[in-house]
Amino acid sequence: MGIFEPFRAIGYTTSSVPFSVQRLGTETFVTVSVGKAFQIYNCAKLSLVLVGPQLPKKIRALASYRDYTFAAYGNDIAVFKRAHQVATWSSHNAKVNSLLLFGEHILSVDIEGNLFIWAFKGIDQNLSPVGHITLENNFSPSCIMHPDTYLNKVIIGSQEGPLQLWNISTKKKLYEFKGWKSSICSFVSSPALDVVAVGCADGKIHVHNIRYDEELVTFAHSTRGAVTALSFSTDGQPLLASGGSSGVISIWNLEKRRLQSVIRDAHDGSILSLHFFVNEPVLMSSSSDNSIKMWIFDTSDGDPRLLRFRSGHSAPPQCIRFYANGRHILSAGQDRAFRLFSVIQDQQSRELSQRHVSKRAKKMRMKEEEIKLKPVIAFDCAEIRERDWCNVVTCHMDTAQAYVWRLQNFVLGEHILKPRPENPSPVKACAISACGNFAILGTADGWIERFNLQSGMSRGSYVDTSGRRSFAHDGEVVGIACDSTNTLMISAGYHGDIKVWNFKGRDVKSRWEIGCSVVKIVYNRLNGLLAVVADDLIIRLFDVVASRIVRKFEGHTDRVTDMCFSEDGKWLLSSSMDGSLRVWDVILARQIDALHVDVSITALSLSPNMDVLATAHVDQNGVYLWVNQSMFSGASKVDSYASGKEVVSVKLPSVSSTKGSQDEDFDEPIAENPQAKDASAFTTRDLQIPDLVTLSLLPKSQWQSLINLDIIKERNKPIEPPKKPERAPFFLPSVPSLSGDILFKPSGSAEEEAKGDEVEDTRIKSGLAPSQFVQLLHSSAEMKNFSAFTDYIKSLSPSTLDMELRMLQIVDDDEQEPEKRPELFSIELLLDYFIQETSCRNNFDFVQAVIKVFLKIHGETIRCQSRLQDKARKLLDIQSKTWQKVENLFQSTSCVVAFLSNSRF
Repeated sequence: MGIFEPFRAIGYTTSSVPFSVQRLGTETFVTVSVGKAFQIYNCAKLSLVLVGPQLPKKIRALASYRDYTFAAYGNDIAVFKRAHQVATWSSHNAKVNSLLLFGEHILSVDIEGNLFIWAFKGIDQNLSPVGHITLENNFSPSCIMHPDTYLNKVIIGSQEGPLQLWNISTKKKLYEFKGWKSSICSFVSSPALDVVAVGCADGKIHVHNIRYDEELVTFAHSTRGAVTALSFSTDGQPLLASGGSSGVISIWNLEKRRLQSVIRDAHDGSILSLHFFVNEPVLMSSSSDNSIKMWIFDTSDGDPRLLRFRSGHSAPPQCIRFYANGRHILSAGQDRAFRLFSVIQDQQSRELSQRHVSKRAKKMRMKEEEIKLKPVIAFDCAEIRERDWCNVVTCHMDTAQAYVWRLQNFVLGEHILKPRPENPSPVKACAISACGNFAILGTADGWIERFNLQSGMSRGSYVDTSGRRSFAHDGEVVGIACDSTNTLMISAGYHGDIKVWNFKGRDVKSRWEIGCSVVKIVYNRLNGLLAVVADDLIIRLFDVVASRIVRKFEGHTDRVTDMCFSEDGKWLLSSSMDGSLRVWDVILARQIDALHVDVSITALSLSPNMDVLATAHVDQNGVYLWVNQSMFSGASKVDSYASGKEVVSVKLPSVSSTKGSQDEDFDEPIAENPQAKDASAFTTRDLQIPDLVTLSLLPKSQWQSLINLDIIKERNKPIEPPKKPERAPFFLPSVPSLSGDILFKPSGSAEEEAKGDEVEDTRIKSGLAPSQFVQLLHSSAEMKNFSAFTDYIKSLSPSTLDMELRMLQIVDDDEQEPEKRPELFSIELLLDYFIQETSCRNNFDFVQAVIKVFLKIHGETIRCQSRLQDKARKLLDIQSKTWQKVENLFQSTSCVVAFLSNSRF
């Protein structure tokens, strides 16, 4: 196991697979594919409700029915009940291309023309298909549909153009439609009987009567490309929505047989799915641009407007940065979008506004992409002035000015920073001072200028008078950085010259040459070290104040794409196009960990708490999160969990953060932890921070009631004994009830109950029928893992747990020798359990309460048995050591609070 382990991927909304819509009660849900996993959204607010597990291959088709989700990947079909996979169907010999929900069956069609019929009722007993149809050799299926009211019949479209009507029950072809000499890309059944709409690859839509094989009307898209999605309105309006490969949604009026409206900038990619909600004027669309949008038809002119949407980057992000103490990630992508992703709650993710892009695009009759700012190539942010003015500055591709953003309002700022406006040059580097008042920009021709972020005005330029030109550098400015006190400013030129400037005086204090072209620089304000990577693939660390090199790291075999320091300055992380991520220890001057991924990392950022690492990759639209295992493991040395010089191959994080692989990886470092080899031989997963204890998170009343159970019982005793009803028949035995009504026992019940109690007492005394408490205790001891036993006793009520402990009391010593009593062995196992839990410091408050009750009940038995006394002494030693640590923490905190309370500031 390495320092960073895969956690999950964020920023994925949908991929290039049509969605599946289902209705449960009054709510509607949509299931979408995100690569190898699926996600389910609630359509009311497009909120994420479920993420499916990772599959071996990418999903090719989806279908859903109530709690079941069917996902086709490769030649197989996975069946999920909610998020748990319950079956895998594997009868296809070719890639499955389409899935169709057909009553209580699923129809699957592969690319070779095989159609299988699967029954998902009683799926656990039967994993074989209930039917199989082989299509003709010259018929390549492209899509499948069930026309309404056509019992047991489906229509299959082909890439060659014809359509075929099949009876699934008899497995016979009933009819073949000639088609329109164009590949069938989509079709859908209409609310009118016998009428379907067919979308072709030539951009035409044919509304066809399948009963008489007659064409009713034909529509043609104004833009080139295939008709990839169709949907009929069911709220009374005669509308047909169609989507094409160009990302345009067209709304057709069927009564007037003409185009009603066009949504030109609906999506940036091909339309995958369209769906009109039942009896609602709402249309939902999905696209390959990683977005789902909902449109409502409520305007006076009948044109739809955007109601709500969920989206991510439609092109890979180029720059990422943690923000808000690691709760958010700023991301700039090649799709010209500047986004804020939430690490905690996906609903809080959003795109920063570029001020009325849609309105300006519609007014100027241009695409939104043409109105948006060009892709961001570099940015910097400062959280200290977030509430006062703009606190983010961005540099854009081939743009001679920089833009500022106000993250408090998630909007583009009012100022535009233009360095050297009389002779503009593209801005290549930027930095914000630690105080948040100034932004410093570097251009492609070597000019560096400082701006005030509040007013947007220039506050002077940095000029090196000793150079050939009155510029800061002779070539392009590669990077800029500022120290924490606004004393120094560091800049790097493309030709290898590093200069340290007086921040206020704007003169050069020192300089040095690298000897080759500089690619990137990163500065750490805490330790004053500057990391510089050049074309020779060597990472050099410079002490800025001393103006000398202090570290040199070698190991990358291809271009270094990004670097970042940890918040404390002890680690330096670097990524390269060779697919590696390397962690360098600045103090030890060596590599401590290295990972290799299949897709090269283009950008990375480590959270301020050092618990999460975010990475962006080539041709991947999401942001991938990695968890720092060293923050949560008990290992105290890096060598115990890092790989050192060895490069470990790791898969990218998935959309669903499954714990299976991570749990297996936890075993190795914990075995090396000396704390795990404590007084007990039982193994556990100690995932705690050293020297701290973990509480049970149970209500305080639960474990306090366990301690004071005798007092509670005494307080709740009835004042008077229950009275027998006066008018009860003398010949029928009765029992008192809370309601006052007479309850009669069945005939002979008293005698049978007495016999049953006698048998039960004999069974308990002989140990023939131990309770679940004892059974679980013995099985956990055999497996050397008490986690299941802990969960069980935590679920018991205080009175039930007290009763289970009292059942182990040795009442009569005459029948059997005490050493051979089964209760004695259970008491010994309970002592082992207490030793284990106390040494691991798990469920500290709850375990202490149970120990107190246990000693109160069985203290005399432990005092009389020598083999139990050794266990008790062992428990006492561990208890004393553990409590000493906790007490020291309490005392330290109490002293600090007392000191601060008496201080006068």
